[in-house]
Amino acid sequence: MMFRLEARTTTPAWFNVALPVAAIVAALVLCSGLIALAGAGVFEAYGVMFSAAFGDSYAITETLVRATPMIFTGLAVAVAFRARFWNIGAEGQLLAGAMAACFVGAFPMPGLLAMLLMTLAGAAAGAAVAFVPAVLRVRFKVDDVVSSLLLNSIIFYALMALIETVWKDPFSGYPISPPIEDAANFPVLMEGTRLHLGVLVALLAAPLVWLVMTRTVFGFRIKVTGENPQAARYGGIRVERVLVATALFSGALAGLAGVGEVGGVHFQVMSDISPGYGYSGIVIAMLARLNPLGVVPAAIFLAAVMTGAEAMSRATGVPAFLSDVIQGTALLAMLVALLFTAYRLRRVGGRA
Repeated sequence: MMFRLEARTTTPAWFNVALPVAAIVAALVLCSGLIALAGAGVFEAYGVMFSAAFGDSYAITETLVRATPMIFTGLAVAVAFRARFWNIGAEGQLLAGAMAACFVGAFPMPGLLAMLLMTLAGAAAGAAVAFVPAVLRVRFKVDDVVSSLLLNSIIFYALMALIETVWKDPFSGYPISPPIEDAANFPVLMEGTRLHLGVLVALLAAPLVWLVMTRTVFGFRIKVTGENPQAARYGGIRVERVLVATALFSGALAGLAGVGEVGGVHFQVMSDISPGYGYSGIVIAMLARLNPLGVVPAAIFLAAVMTGAEAMSRATGVPAFLSDVIQGTALLAMLVALLFTAYRLRRVGGRA
């Protein structure tokens, strides 16, 4: 019996929900083997993981705080990938946004003005970093995957050079920046937790980005450019300008992730301000199928895994690095699942 791949003409609507769920379930099932190899009970380990992420109100708020930067980076990647601008540099754009926000927030000024200027500075810094690979692509045909990825290291080592020398906090003696002014700290939404204003902004950003992508001319141009740049040019769309504008929009969103970490969580910049939130944004965007509304649940899931993995490690002895394995496995499972949205197996000589 022989089979061949055949292109699908239509995709059932329920695929949009079923595929990410299936990818997550497949990742958890596949990673259960690693838990068993570590000598722990699979159900016990996963129970501890998700209890630590959602077991009480404090755990839920911690998961939301962890999800906030990943919502922004997931949105950044989803927007860029829609135009087929392969922005792998959300990590560097986040760091640039954090540095800009911290620099602005260190100046004494009224709280509302400080938060506004921090937000603008962080978004502008992220956009500026994303502008570089965009220009290299449209002017010099440089691969945007490579250029945006390499910029992550450039921004990181620039940050390290600053906090080890001229930007080092003179009072602590550690390689961290001076803290921002207290007036620039984001308001806490729930007393006794770290739930800050940036969480609410991130949750509101997803539907706003969805509206931009689905209800505006700019969003239409992004979609057409990504699906068929030749047809876009024939229709009068200036593809190169759309790519640059998309890169700026994407970079600004990633920069906002850094603003939230400075204004609501750390209040200064340090080398480990991001444990890879920019790279997690790629997984999130793919799990969401590049839909801004799907970014929120995908980010919350990965945040739950990251938050719960630490508790699982303490309770069962399973290494906390399992969260990274789950992320990678979920991405691979989603990529395989996406294959079946475009193709189906057809038996040669038989009925579909």
